[in-house]
Amino acid sequence: MIKFNNRTNLMEAIEFNYLLNDVKDPNLYRDVYPYDEIPKVTFNHTRVPIRMPDDIFITDTSFRDGQQSRAPYTVDQMVTLYEMLHRLGGPQGKIRQSEFFLYSKKDREAVYRCLELDYEFPEITAWIRANKDDFQLVHEMGLKETGILVSCSDYHIFKKLKMTRKEAFDHYLGIVKQALEVGIIPRCHLEDITRADFYGFVVPFAMALKSLSNESGVPIKVRACDTMGYGVTYPGAALPRSVQGIIFGLNHHAQIPSEQIEWHGHNDFYKAVNNSSNAWLYGASGVNCTMLGIGERTGNTPLEAMVFEYAQLKGTLDGMDPTVITEIASYYEHEIGYKVASNTPFVGKNFNVTRAGIHADGLLKNEEIYNIFDTDKFLNRPPLVSISAHSGLAGIAHWVNNYYQLKEEEAVDKNSALVCRLKRFVDQEFEQGRIGIMSDEELANYVEFLKSNGGVL
Repeated sequence: MIKFNNRTNLMEAIEFNYLLNDVKDPNLYRDVYPYDEIPKVTFNHTRVPIRMPDDIFITDTSFRDGQQSRAPYTVDQMVTLYEMLHRLGGPQGKIRQSEFFLYSKKDREAVYRCLELDYEFPEITAWIRANKDDFQLVHEMGLKETGILVSCSDYHIFKKLKMTRKEAFDHYLGIVKQALEVGIIPRCHLEDITRADFYGFVVPFAMALKSLSNESGVPIKVRACDTMGYGVTYPGAALPRSVQGIIFGLNHHAQIPSEQIEWHGHNDFYKAVNNSSNAWLYGASGVNCTMLGIGERTGNTPLEAMVFEYAQLKGTLDGMDPTVITEIASYYEHEIGYKVASNTPFVGKNFNVTRAGIHADGLLKNEEIYNIFDTDKFLNRPPLVSISAHSGLAGIAHWVNNYYQLKEEEAVDKNSALVCRLKRFVDQEFEQGRIGIMSDEELANYVEFLKSNGGVL
């Protein structure tokens, strides 16, 4: 069956016949994943077209996947963070959903408290064990959608579930039908998709979901889960590791609409952000994230990173308020007690702080030279200079102007008497064997000492 595609202006095949390949022995892709060696990236030089959806958005799993790697949040903490997600996502709801556990009384209390806020976005969804009682619980709590684990690699089907592909296929479809019976939108989490037989299991299963969706009128969703962070975005990379191949295959071959496709990445190989952006580019509307990237092992795709990826790809924030990102990071550090690495982009205390004198000289002349964008406007964080042995006069001048909020004609330059006195003070400290940066308090105290002893300002 063919149809004219208005986006590509081409006639395209839209009906495919991919059948479940019910193998006797598991396909573990040992050529790609030899456990006693580093995984391989293979190429078949097949390329698929970029086809970013008109509507892309972020979903959150901080209270589900993000909570599996740390001490559980309190109810109040979850409610506060949920409120922040709402403000960050803005009036257009660019943070579309937030996913919660329902296992414990505390989890359910947090859901009820968040529901009482009556926000349209992020929509609260669940993640449950795949049984009828849990589906009923989702329904009773007034939630419209839940995630269901449908592991799709032979590592999971054969080695964890002890099933054949056909048994797993039928079991999963039965679970999805149970969700539909109680009026719940199922979101099928295709676990370990980057080690799965894509055209032998994933696409036939996704096509079966599409058929069920057509019959029921319910938009069954699929979440492509890069559970171990194996996904790659190299042009011409082969499946099962190709992110663009996975998303294009779900969208084009299985005919799952973009708005029902979501990417869920992990950062084991430092690729979570790049893989998530790639999923958007090749046809997934949703990318699933956690605040600060907190998650199992190396973590998930950081939500704050995808806010700025969105802005770069779309040319607009579409109403998102990124200043809330700074509030979230501060809340984690001061209220939850989570230590944010100082060099973490956007949220680390040193992400826009320079120590090099030559960089500080550039900042003093024009902050655009060494600042990625107007971090004061978008994150309530002006660029700063950290004073060390290498800061130089320019670095100290920049510190003075920022610390005392001196603007335009009030601002000092590197030739001012105060800056020169501070430079001598800093040099003496490091000549005496000091290791580490000078704190704001130390420098401010010395300025006060100069003032009290007739020094110039």
